[in-house]
Amino acid sequence: MTRVGSDTGGTFTDLVTADGRIAKVPSTRDDPGRAVRDGLALLLGDEQAETLAHGTTVATNALLERKGARVALVTTAGFADVIEIARQDRPALYDQSATRPEPLVPRHLRLEVDERLAADGTELVPLGEIPVIPDVVDAVAVCLLHSDLEPGHEWVVGAELEFRGHDVSCSCDVSPEFREYERTVTTVVNAYLRPACRTYLRDLDDAADRVLVMTSAAGLVPARRAAERPAALLLSGPAGGVLAGAVAAAANGFPDAVTFDMGGTSTDVCLVLGGTPEPAAEREVAGFPVRMPSLDVHTIGAGGGSIAHLDDGGALVVGPESAGAEPGPACYGRGGRRPTVTDADLVAGRIPADAAFPGLGPLDRDAAETALAAAGVTADGVLAVVDAAMEEAIRVVTVERGVDPSGLALVAFGGAGPLHACALAEALDMAAVVVPARAGVLSAVGILGAPLRVDLVRSVVDPRDHAGARLLGHELVQEATTQLLAQAPPPPADRHDDLGAGLVGVTTAEHRVHSDVAFDCRYAGQSHELAVRHPGRFHREHRLRNGYERPEHPVEVIAVRVKAWIESPVGVDDLPAPDRVGAVGPAVLAEEDCTIWVPDGWVAELGAAGALVLRRVGQERS
Repeated sequence: MTRVGSDTGGTFTDLVTADGRIAKVPSTRDDPGRAVRDGLALLLGDEQAETLAHGTTVATNALLERKGARVALVTTAGFADVIEIARQDRPALYDQSATRPEPLVPRHLRLEVDERLAADGTELVPLGEIPVIPDVVDAVAVCLLHSDLEPGHEWVVGAELEFRGHDVSCSCDVSPEFREYERTVTTVVNAYLRPACRTYLRDLDDAADRVLVMTSAAGLVPARRAAERPAALLLSGPAGGVLAGAVAAAANGFPDAVTFDMGGTSTDVCLVLGGTPEPAAEREVAGFPVRMPSLDVHTIGAGGGSIAHLDDGGALVVGPESAGAEPGPACYGRGGRRPTVTDADLVAGRIPADAAFPGLGPLDRDAAETALAAAGVTADGVLAVVDAAMEEAIRVVTVERGVDPSGLALVAFGGAGPLHACALAEALDMAAVVVPARAGVLSAVGILGAPLRVDLVRSVVDPRDHAGARLLGHELVQEATTQLLAQAPPPPADRHDDLGAGLVGVTTAEHRVHSDVAFDCRYAGQSHELAVRHPGRFHREHRLRNGYERPEHPVEVIAVRVKAWIESPVGVDDLPAPDRVGAVGPAVLAEEDCTIWVPDGWVAELGAAGALVLRRVGQERS
């Protein structure tokens, strides 16, 4: 019996076993699970996987393409338009044509109910009649005013609607945090995605004895739980690559780095400081704020399959439209006629002329040249434009956050990442490029080695009551630990370990449960918060982030966040290191899962954990 990690991308589906075997098969857009099964068959034959740790794009694609369920919203009387009023900020300050995305719930399906509960549960307005949901609705989101503090009415409404046969997402279960707009939108997104994700994960359930799914926060949850909380899966695949990339960077002496994941459809970058990927309590996807624990990954529509063309003004544009896996780039020989970044890489000599991609066979250089010429673009021009876009993405997660990229390593992975990394690192004067082992399938490697994890958050009733907030933190640790042990049932706990401020460990005969507590704090009167390990550390953190502190001002604790996890039995660095060779540029290093371009003036050296470390000539390690 074996453990397998899988990552479904827009172009390829990647799989990795615990003993280091890999498979890379074209993704099947109509049925993503079919590609996973095809990959398992290639790796295991008739053998059944014991555990499948899976990263999925089903939730992301459904939201981006607006192909989710038809949703009704039940909310407190007077608040039906919150999801449309939003924050009243413009997507682009000076662009009069810029518009917000249409709400996921049309006005006629936003239904109201009379009710009011105080924070202590006192009924201010009795719960009125629960509305009848139209038959055309597939799912219902319930978000009542202040239910993050007192969910009594929301539970009653949700239970009644479920009794009537509806698929219900309640905000007190999905995102129990204050700020009505973000909480409402997150709950609606969850309801919008759940029918499709539930069907997909149910169909994948027998692919292994146990199926776990990667969340945006880089933790694994059982498939059944993932199906109930699909809003937590919007960065399912990319989070795995960031996790593995951070490990590879630290192993090679770079605890501070930027992970650079360039696949077939998109490029994802994330800042890593002190070996830890930067977290985010909220992120925007398809124009919608989603308040779920996540890694702070910045994504752009630039990948190997991104299509190049001239716009109406004659300027060269690359992406965000992608050729995907079908028909794919012109060089795939599957009927694609429009030029892509992969075609440009092949014509420019970064991909060997005799290269054969998994499941595709030899690439067609003549077709790539024909496609570029027909579009009136050159390979060098396409590469320059896409590199500029990715350089800007790296600046977003470094320079725009006050971090100098010159001291950081660029961790390059994905099928196309190692082809472009040196140009980006040179443009930003970065210290080195780290290409981890199995770079082309690194997201699957990270998913394979990800921990089993539970994330919880609660709003604080009295923001000035720091002792009460700390008590709430302890209660949430116990709740998260209980949930984890139910997902991986061990014998009763026999030891508790103090791991330092905000950290608690529970050791059982089979598992060690780690936990971390954070507090969202702000000065009274501020509108945004900082997460700290202890409310007493807020002044110092505020000074570090904002350049000043006000110790005389009262500090409010708005929410408490807890994460608890059990480490994977297979660590990211446990896989056997593959055989690799160094090189002095210009050189092309063709590997089973990716191709590495070493430009003139660069040298690739063997590093730790099977990685290649690329530096400019004269900066090699002595």
